[in-house]
Amino acid sequence: MPKDLYDILGLPRSASKEDIKKAYRKLSKELHPDRNKGKKDAEQKFKEVNEAYEVLHDDKKRQMYDQFGTTGGPGGATGNGGAGAGGPFGGFNFSGFQGGDMGGFSDLFETFFGGGQAGGGRRKSERGRDLEVEMTVELMEVVTGVTRSFELRRQRTCNACGGSGAEKGGKLVTCSECKGTGQVTKTSQSFFGTFKQAFVCPVCDGAGKIPEHPCKECKGEGHREERGTVTVNIPAGVQDGQTLRVKGEGEAGRRGAPAGELYVLIRVRPDRRFERDGDDVRTVIAVSVTDAILGAEVPVETVHGSVTLKVAAGTQPGQIFRLKGKGLPVLNSSRTGDHYVTVTVDIPAKLSHEEKKLLEEWRRIREM
Repeated sequence: MPKDLYDILGLPRSASKEDIKKAYRKLSKELHPDRNKGKKDAEQKFKEVNEAYEVLHDDKKRQMYDQFGTTGGPGGATGNGGAGAGGPFGGFNFSGFQGGDMGGFSDLFETFFGGGQAGGGRRKSERGRDLEVEMTVELMEVVTGVTRSFELRRQRTCNACGGSGAEKGGKLVTCSECKGTGQVTKTSQSFFGTFKQAFVCPVCDGAGKIPEHPCKECKGEGHREERGTVTVNIPAGVQDGQTLRVKGEGEAGRRGAPAGELYVLIRVRPDRRFERDGDDVRTVIAVSVTDAILGAEVPVETVHGSVTLKVAAGTQPGQIFRLKGKGLPVLNSSRTGDHYVTVTVDIPAKLSHEEKKLLEEWRRIREM
């Protein structure tokens, strides 16, 4: 029975891609033949670790392994792509490939054998990890835009070695494991024959070079965890839930590889005075009965300051007026939304004797 690939790396099946990568680096360095000369057991485990990583770090291969691997699958196929019990095809059910339909079979073949040939040239070291933070701004800050600075702890380029991973004045030398190619080739046997597969060199992480004398500050990684200040320019008109990308402000890459990105999720705090409707603003004002009947000029507070609204004579309750260009800026443009004012009529609960007398006379005149 083939060994479980997760067990080989000492990981649970829920392990993240980053967990798999860390476990692979740790074990491959511990079991490397240069450190365990003459130890056949360590050599065998080193091969198993490389094989496990080759499957589990690839999303497609991992999915196929989880479905058809050592945990059980159609026909009892193994995670190593080798033959299972009952013959060279391990009892695998090939009924789905009858009639000349080899599409699914080709996918399965490529998943386990990587296309049956070694990969191309040197792979550059992976860039740093992306980061995401959440930031809350006020509605009035959306009108003008705002610059915010905050503290963030993350992996940054090591100042001692400038990101090279080598001691100051030191140099990078060709990796002895991959001979500078950044890849190591593995040969595997299957019922199709002999296949060669290239995977990332565990010593140089695909760079092809390693520090002759690793930097003492960052242990040769080229980056170290630091707390620093990040400044973000939030543009006018930004929407709630929008994500801004700050290029190169994520975590530093390994040994000089590019840094990741910083993604800032924007939350706009609601303002009790204004209701936001996209780029428009809505408010409600109350006018007196006489102002609604006769018309009036009333002050209205907008995000740009106070303006005068002309309430037309005969305005009805619920009528809406538009203040053009008094809304919020439209992101990345010179345009501005509008401000919509809904009018309600304030009907007095009590009247003085004089007011009541005048209204009764007015009603008599209306009924004539």
